[in-house]
Amino acid sequence: MRASNSIKHLVGQRLQGTRGAAPARAAITAPDTDHPRPVEISPHGPSVREPASGERAARRQLADARHAIEPVLRAAVASLTDPLDRMAGYHFGWCDTTGAPAPGVQGKAFRPALTFAAAAACGGRVEDAVHAAAAVELLHNFSLVHDDVMDADDTRHGRPTVWRVWGETNATLLGDALQALALGVLSDGVPEAVTAEAVIRLARTTVALCQGQYEDCAFETRSSVSVTEYLAMAAGKTGALLGCSCALGALCAGADHRTVSAMHTFGRELGLVFQLVDDAMDIWGDPAITGKPAHSDLLHRKQSYPVVCALSSDTAPGRELARLYRNPHPMTAEKAARAAELVEAAGGRQRTLHRAATAMRSALAALPPGLATGDLTALAQLVAHRNR
Repeated sequence: MRASNSIKHLVGQRLQGTRGAAPARAAITAPDTDHPRPVEISPHGPSVREPASGERAARRQLADARHAIEPVLRAAVASLTDPLDRMAGYHFGWCDTTGAPAPGVQGKAFRPALTFAAAAACGGRVEDAVHAAAAVELLHNFSLVHDDVMDADDTRHGRPTVWRVWGETNATLLGDALQALALGVLSDGVPEAVTAEAVIRLARTTVALCQGQYEDCAFETRSSVSVTEYLAMAAGKTGALLGCSCALGALCAGADHRTVSAMHTFGRELGLVFQLVDDAMDIWGDPAITGKPAHSDLLHRKQSYPVVCALSSDTAPGRELARLYRNPHPMTAEKAARAAELVEAAGGRQRTLHRAATAMRSALAALPPGLATGDLTALAQLVAHRNR
């Protein structure tokens, strides 16, 4: 049963749990190490060429996942007291700062969609994965609220961030509450036979997220970061939660240990693709499409993957970039634009694309044969194809 259709069914009535025919696979059905599908960066950001139908199917999965988990998210948030419940509702785009309904832009629900797709691929009932999907979304938003504080980001989805409205202390407390809610939702709602393993996986993922975020922040104070160090950071900051999302879906479907582990590997490698695309979009994406300030990472002198590659290139552009990064004065928009040119001239763009393509092949290679993985491959392509 396709995950997207199953989620729609779930909203209306309880599923019977029968496994349907395997869905048609997306354009990328198996890794091809000799002729990989190229990852590209267009004027609007990175992309992988794919049929429009594949992208539409993946976006339907996102919309259906968001619709399926919202009742669980709202119930969890309702257990908080004021102002934490109001802060959470504002962050999720359900209300304004006073708590009055005022729908804002909501998250993509990519991680929950992975959970549903992994469950469906393993022949499970999507309804058994709803609480796991909601839990990974709560944990993701815990990290977003804290990230906004640490990065001093003023806006998210076109509105002031939680910390800008309620202050750093209250925003930190909200993030802590969302993390606790994630564990509660997971332990209360997943099949009893896998509750212990599911909770342990989510707890370990939280530690990996924190470690990855620490390393990302620490990189900003260092003059050099190796590619190996960067990839380890990305595995924690981004790969860990995507891996957990897929593993939880497989767990809820009753998959065996080998399949659960394979799903985790798929998600972890896809997380690296996600992070590399993010890094590339920050430098070469169109702010009008991404919704993010131009060259935000460069303005903060962040050691993103393209920058790390450029700084280690031992080229004239790389050395000029190093001087810009060592300059004690604030990075201006003009200097950031120059830095973007230097990163590309030093090979940072090309190396990022190459590494993203390698990670995509690794992700697809991890998928066990014989499973209905069409929804997972469609979501994987959407990650590389996205421009926002």
